[in-house]
Amino acid sequence: MNILIFGPPGSGKSTHSRRIIEKYNLEYIASGDIIRAEINKGNALGREMKKYIEKGDLLPDTVINTLVLSRLRRKRENFIIDGYPRTAEQVLALENFLYDHGIRIKLAIDIFISKEESITRISGRRICRQCGAVYHIKYNPPKVPGKCDICGGEVVQREDDTPEIVSRRYDIYINNVEPIIKFYKGQGVYVQINGHGGIEEVWERIRPLLDYIWNREKKREEFE
Repeated sequence: MNILIFGPPGSGKSTHSRRIIEKYNLEYIASGDIIRAEINKGNALGREMKKYIEKGDLLPDTVINTLVLSRLRRKRENFIIDGYPRTAEQVLALENFLYDHGIRIKLAIDIFISKEESITRISGRRICRQCGAVYHIKYNPPKVPGKCDICGGEVVQREDDTPEIVSRRYDIYINNVEPIIKFYKGQGVYVQINGHGGIEEVWERIRPLLDYIWNREKKREEFE
């Protein structure tokens, strides 16, 4: 079962991706994690990428295509890709790769939220510098302000999580997503999920769909 999951900033795609990989034992390929790992190397490419991220801009297609597809070469079946593709050019690069390797996307999940909700969720997000644990000043604050519940590390706001940058990231996402939606609708694999509400509420919208696809693919394997 090969899945794409995308949505505006704060839509919960990473949260639900982690549930999906636990339930269905899929490989998790997250564009954001790949980008942050590259930035943390501190080399010239990482420093250049950081400039894009801090402004809320998308990375050049050639850069992100190379990073994600190099990861995909190591795991060509039973994966979920979080946050990629984000432009028409990235769809083309991904689909050419999949075609060359005889791979098909079974489901493209679009978790949609409004711009107001995106800004509320992301601008209130806080992350532990040390272990990466995620908090929210309204929905999930640390027990001790500014200190991680897990490791005691400093809990901070990411530089790209300010309301102004989140607003820009949201607009860029919306301006680029239409050809992605159109393509995967044409493939018959696109589904939009209402991302408003609590985590459990949204998960209950996603889970039956995944169960259906999972059971369908299992039956197909048995028949073959």
